Amino acid sequence: MDRLAIYKQIAEQANQGELVFPTHVEETLKLKRILDNPDCHLETAAKYIIADPLLSARTVALANSGAFNRSGMQVNNVPMAISRIGFRTVRTLVSATVVRQLGSQLRDPVLAAKAKELWEHCAHVGALAQVIARHITKVDPDTAMFSGIVHEVGGFYLISRAQEFPGLLDEEAEIWGEYGERLIGRGVMKQLGIPAHVMTAVEQLWHGTSATPPKSLGDTLTLANDISPYVSPLHETMGLSTKQFAASVDFIVDDSTLQEILNDSQDEIESLSAALLV
Repeated sequence: MDRLAIYKQIAEQANQGELVFPTHVEETLKLKRILDNPDCHLETAAKYIIADPLLSARTVALANSGAFNRSGMQVNNVPMAISRIGFRTVRTLVSATVVRQLGSQLRDPVLAAKAKELWEHCAHVGALAQVIARHITKVDPDTAMFSGIVHEVGGFYLISRAQEFPGLLDEEAEIWGEYGERLIGRGVMKQLGIPAHVMTAVEQLWHGTSATPPKSLGDTLTLANDISPYVSPLHETMGLSTKQFAASVDFIVDDSTLQEILNDSQDEIESLSAALLV
């Protein structure tokens, strides 16, 4: 099987806007476009989100997570949840739903398992990125979380198409990392309307470059990806443990270490990732 040729074929289709999405993904994309409208009001957003039971549950769960529920007061309806987390985070949640739905109707159990593992990876990278942004790099935490969630959208799209090409993901993961990820990822992100600065951050991760100390959105995403306890099933390289990584970046925070920050934020990370995994 010429995997590179197949990757190029799928990438060319993506770049030309010929994405093959399941019907439920198309419906969620319509909701994304509604929410992207600057004139969209809370009442309108709530009406559309309530129509989707799973999205409703995720919205309320996220609002009650440690990242957003500092007061300890639980919310139990969508309008209150949107008011708490804000429109930007709602848009992030809808984008996360799109990403997750790409692997939700896979008939092949092996591919379904890969999609599940990939989603766990993205949810934790998103949670870690938000914490790192807040405590270390000082970039916008919501954008950091969004970048973590969508950084593997090309991988989800590949998995959703892999049923058409039996054996495509069996071996040679390095071909995906070196070629397929960038070829397909760029096209899918472009068609999904991922903001340019987020695409730049994701491309920085692909190239494996990061400033010392980390400062940018790309640095934030790279650091979160490197220390995530859940590794992408599409990559052979295992991430470093937080303890290993913290030892090499003690200098990036003034009076603490990355490990201490993550320990202090562990409840926040776990509750945030759990809300995304609902």
